[in-house]
Amino acid sequence: MPNLPTGAHSSILPRKQKLAKLLHPFFLGLGSQQDNMSLCLFLLWLVTIPLLAYSQTNPRGYLLNCGAGSSSGNDVTVGSLKYITDEGFISVGSTSTIKQDGLVAILTTLRYFPNKSARKYCYTIPVIRGGKYLVRTTYYYGGFDGGKEPPVFDQIVEGTKWSVVNTTEDHAKGMSSYYEIVVQAKGKALSVCLARNNMTASGSSPFISALELEYVDDSVYNATDFNKYALTTVARTSFGDDGDIIGFPDDKFNRLWQPYKDQNPVVISKHNVTPSDFWNIPPAKIFQNSFTASRGKPLQIKWPAGSLPSASYYIALYFQDNRNPSPLSWRVFNVSVNDKNFYANVNVSTRGLTVYAPQWPLSGQTQIVLTPGQGIPVGPVICAGEIMQILPLGGVTLNRDVGAMNELRRYFDNPPPDWSGDPCLPGENSWTGVTCTPGKQYRVTALNLTGIGLSGSLAPNIANLTALRHIWLGGNKLSGNIPEMGSLKDLQSLHLENNQLEGLIPQSLRKLPKLREIFLQNNKVKGDVPTRHRIKRRTFS
Repeated sequence: MPNLPTGAHSSILPRKQKLAKLLHPFFLGLGSQQDNMSLCLFLLWLVTIPLLAYSQTNPRGYLLNCGAGSSSGNDVTVGSLKYITDEGFISVGSTSTIKQDGLVAILTTLRYFPNKSARKYCYTIPVIRGGKYLVRTTYYYGGFDGGKEPPVFDQIVEGTKWSVVNTTEDHAKGMSSYYEIVVQAKGKALSVCLARNNMTASGSSPFISALELEYVDDSVYNATDFNKYALTTVARTSFGDDGDIIGFPDDKFNRLWQPYKDQNPVVISKHNVTPSDFWNIPPAKIFQNSFTASRGKPLQIKWPAGSLPSASYYIALYFQDNRNPSPLSWRVFNVSVNDKNFYANVNVSTRGLTVYAPQWPLSGQTQIVLTPGQGIPVGPVICAGEIMQILPLGGVTLNRDVGAMNELRRYFDNPPPDWSGDPCLPGENSWTGVTCTPGKQYRVTALNLTGIGLSGSLAPNIANLTALRHIWLGGNKLSGNIPEMGSLKDLQSLHLENNQLEGLIPQSLRKLPKLREIFLQNNKVKGDVPTRHRIKRRTFS
């Protein structure tokens, strides 16, 4: 099992920046923890949050103000950017308002989830199938539940446990927190879920303040196989900059670039660049300032400032010669990361350059060293950098099963509150009453919702769950007809007793070779059932 990043309870001290009445106080803290796994520490960066808004019908991106009401008057604006309500993207949870002077509008409401029996609470957001998305979740506790410390819980994206949300240290400093991941959508909807874990205190509830999705071009981070991995942001930094966070509209994908200064000299660029000329299309603004070193001297940067867990990382570094364009405006140097050669003879001109490693092992403190080439008349220079942990995806549920389960949910009037997102994954957060079997693709193999008060009817699409072995839906208030199930060749038991079903018993049940139990009593159904030897039958009261 891979090491996953932890949240804000890290002992690493965040880099601080002066705030004004919490107008834009955000920490970047990426990470997670799983049972029987040691905690891994990640860097937390203080950031502001410029955001890009889209209409609710546009699957390229969304800004959701969680917990806001459904009226248009509850749409809120941060700068010139508008958030819309999260209603319509989630069907569970309660809402609360934070009454605190000076809060940015999106931090004044939140959605929380008090139902302890639910295995997860999911947003489902329309997307482009196979599209790559930057997902950002934002949390501001504000003591909404009358407690003194915020709850600790998991967050899940597309069926993969992404991180543990622990905003305790940020809350103590009056800050909010956000977490970020780049992930590929499996289908036409992308799920982002919260879930309780063994650190969630009794009486506390997972919550969320804002949720953002931003479509990312195929060319960005395209060295990563997003069918197998996601990228969790560790640091995205503009070196030599001590101004505001660089984000939208400078960055078309709404990535946030943290300013960072240390003891290294800073130079200012005298030549503009074209973002589309670079890998990952960085904003032109990150090239305005750079770290440098004297002629013949190496440039050393300890970055990120904290200790990283042993894992594989995506690293991208951005360079530009800051001088006026001329035949002599270029620099040559070698790049090493933790004393290992990262890139030799980097030749940087005023047009700029990106170098990257799609998988690079890191552990502990990280140091980047730029060593000038022999006889080069100027020192090395670096403008910006990104480090993202490579997160293996937790598995895939067969799309046909996902579609059938979603259709089954729609036919129920009152499905369990956790029936959203991936029905099988993560395993400990599968839908209530759903059993799945792992494999190249996970399959739904059993349904057991006996006696939970279900009403509605059975979707015909239940026949698409071709790996089903057991259907136990007895003791509910289901009505309508029993659908055809002739495709369920592995079905061994069918329990629909004590409902309000009617109509004819499907003849297809006679052809199920493995069926051993069929209980239909206390319904209004008519017809014959299989009479083969060893089949247990209870059909009429």
